Amino acid sequence: MNPDGVAAIHKGAMRILSEIGIEFLNPDAVEILRGAGCKISNTNVKMDEDFVMEMLAHAPAQFTVTPRNPQKSLVIGGPYMAFGNVSSPPNAWDLERGKRPGDFETYREFIKLTQFFNCIHFAGGYPVEAIDLHAGIRHLDCLYEKLTLTDKVVHAYSLGRERVEDVMEMVRIAGNLTPEEFESRPHMYTNINSVSPLKHDFPMLEGAMIHAKRGQAVIVTPFTLAGAMAPVTMSGAVALSLAEGLAAIALLQYINPGCPVAIGTFTSNVDMKTGAPAFGTPEYMRATQMTGQMARFYKLPMRASGVCAANVPDGQAMWETSNSLWSAVQSGTNVVYHAAGWLEGGLIASPEKFIMDCEVIQMIQRYFDPMIYATGSDDIAVDAIAQVGPDGHYFGCQHTQERYETAFYDPLISDWSNFEAWQLNGSTWTAERAHKMYKGIIAEFEAPPIEDSVRDELKDFAARRKAEGGVPTDF
Repeated sequence: MNPDGVAAIHKGAMRILSEIGIEFLNPDAVEILRGAGCKISNTNVKMDEDFVMEMLAHAPAQFTVTPRNPQKSLVIGGPYMAFGNVSSPPNAWDLERGKRPGDFETYREFIKLTQFFNCIHFAGGYPVEAIDLHAGIRHLDCLYEKLTLTDKVVHAYSLGRERVEDVMEMVRIAGNLTPEEFESRPHMYTNINSVSPLKHDFPMLEGAMIHAKRGQAVIVTPFTLAGAMAPVTMSGAVALSLAEGLAAIALLQYINPGCPVAIGTFTSNVDMKTGAPAFGTPEYMRATQMTGQMARFYKLPMRASGVCAANVPDGQAMWETSNSLWSAVQSGTNVVYHAAGWLEGGLIASPEKFIMDCEVIQMIQRYFDPMIYATGSDDIAVDAIAQVGPDGHYFGCQHTQERYETAFYDPLISDWSNFEAWQLNGSTWTAERAHKMYKGIIAEFEAPPIEDSVRDELKDFAARRKAEGGVPTDF
């Protein structure tokens, strides 16, 4: 968008906030905003542009999240991009077992994949729901596994106070931190979604407010589908999404000025013939890019996603996911959620797709490697060009011999052989090669080190909370 377009989207978002308002379905949030001078009518909150912009001015443009292994710290904002695993599908699919409900063992497998691949920087929500565990204690077992099988940044679902506080305590224990050290800087994050159109629900607001008060990061990501939950035009859908996201961020900044936040986008379109969500479309890409421009306008870090509507890891899955991942690059996204493993619009997690996506992510990260763009005299290589001349080749020259091992991207599972060589090697398709790699990773996985005393404390905490009954599931 040109500057006039940015200004128009901003004006539209501010009109939504000041003239229409957002429903805050959390009484505490409503009372806080009443005290801030916002216009309140039952659960409807209207906030004017001056208030919103004053609150946004407190938000940091960049912050660091430090997990139990400080070497895996993530800078969120600025020129940095962080990629995370698929989160929250209720089902799993792989080549051997097909589609099935998620379970705890499959959850553990995805956590191992998350730890194994260096191109995946953080462990988001549950990469598949462990529905064989009772919802009241699921977070305890899942976080124990996440904190012991990985040493990367982790996430808490904002599904009520008890879950959030349990996860915070487990992250504190895993980092061997005092309560004061935990709250001194971000060590974890949550992601909340609005209930489009124009609502924020009770448990997510509660979890977000707890994070803000304790200095932990909050990503606010409206989930808007143009033509269904948002206007059919991309500008209208983006303006609505921004209004919903900025309303929550303004609340959090009023609670704790300067707390770490990011604005998210999950704006796509529906198939107008069926009403089904579509992802990785040109509309999805443009909505992401438009939101990226607006995030820079507001000086906020931004979150996008790697998504597709395909049901299996096929060509459609990869072109849709590649479109969404590259739109994250083009938009200046800082946090890429669901970057590896997503299928069926978020209803399936697939280990084969996870590895296929990691191939794309590693190619993107190679694309960013500054060495590729080096322009020293050895890189321009005039002497090598003179040595080879018009009749030779570069395979054997010294310039190549000194560089060939690191000169080019080395693929995970892409097969660059010709058809006959591919046949001789078993005619395996991409998903089959990914499946073989997945099985090998799980068979040979080694968890990152953790002190025995820390592991025991985590285990004792989870056992105690389960003995107390876990958390209510009827919010």
